Amino acid sequence: MLKRAGLPVTLKMRHDSHYVESLTSYSGAAIGRMIPVEQIRPNPDQPRKAIGDLRDLTDSVREKGVLEPLLVRFVAREDCYYIISGERRYHAARAAGLREIPCIEKTADDAETLEIGLIENIQRKDLTPFEEADGLHRLATHFEYTHEDVARKIGRARSSVTETLSLRNIPDSLRKKCIEQGIASKSLLLQIARQPTEKKMVEMLHRILQGGLTRDEARRERREEQTGPQRPQPFIFQFEPENEAFRFRIQFKKSHVSRDELIGTLREILAQLEGSSSEADSTAA
Repeated sequence: MLKRAGLPVTLKMRHDSHYVESLTSYSGAAIGRMIPVEQIRPNPDQPRKAIGDLRDLTDSVREKGVLEPLLVRFVAREDCYYIISGERRYHAARAAGLREIPCIEKTADDAETLEIGLIENIQRKDLTPFEEADGLHRLATHFEYTHEDVARKIGRARSSVTETLSLRNIPDSLRKKCIEQGIASKSLLLQIARQPTEKKMVEMLHRILQGGLTRDEARRERREEQTGPQRPQPFIFQFEPENEAFRFRIQFKKSHVSRDELIGTLREILAQLEGSSSEADSTAA
C-alpha cells in the first residue's frame, strides 16, 4: 500500500495568522482538502519573478509535509485548481515528490482571484522593490484603485505606496543595470527614481556604484536642487573593508570624479605615503 504523502496524520490542517486566514473567514465556502499535485496550476499573475532557493523548504516538506495549506480556487473549464497563494510551497512539494498537497479551496471569480493573489504576495517580505512596485501598479490599474485604496487594501501608509510606485519611473534599461549591479536597497533606488531626467538617473546610479554617495547626501542634493542653483557639492569617496578594521574617506573639491581620476588620486596618496616612510627610515638610520 502506498504511503500517503502530504500533511502528516498527526497534524491537523492549519495555517498561521496570515492574510489567507482573514480571506477565508469571509466566506463559508472555504474548504480544507488534499488535492493531487497534478491538478494544481501556478498563479499566472504571480508578482514574484523568481521563486528563489527552495532547497531548505523542500527538505522541510520532505520531512514534515506541507504544514500551511495553499489557497486555491477550482476552474471548471480547465478541470484544475489555480493557486491564489502558496506557490513556493507548491514547487517545494513537487520537488519533494509529494502526490497530494493540503489546500484551502475558495470560491472566487477571475477578478477576485487576481486581487487576492496580488495583495497576498505584495504583503510578503521577500519581494524585490521592483517586484513590489510592479505588483502595486497592477493592483491599482486593473481595479482602478487610488493610492489611498491600495494602501488600505494592503495595510500600509499611502505615502509608502506612492514611494514604491515611483520606482516604475526608472526606465527598463536602467532597472536592468540596477539589478545586475546588485542595488536592492529601496532607499537608494528611490534616489534614482526621483531624478528629473533619465540622464540624471544614470549619473545617480554611477555615483552610488562608485561609493561616493550616501542616502542622506542624495536627499540633501535633491532638496538643494529643488530650492535653486547652489554651490556644487564636493565628491566624497568612502570605503570600509568587510572586517570593518578601518574606514577611509576622501573628499574632492569638484562635484564629479571619474573612476580613473579616483584611482589616480589613490595611487598618488600611496606613493606619497611610501616616500614619507622611506625618508623616515633614512633619518632614523
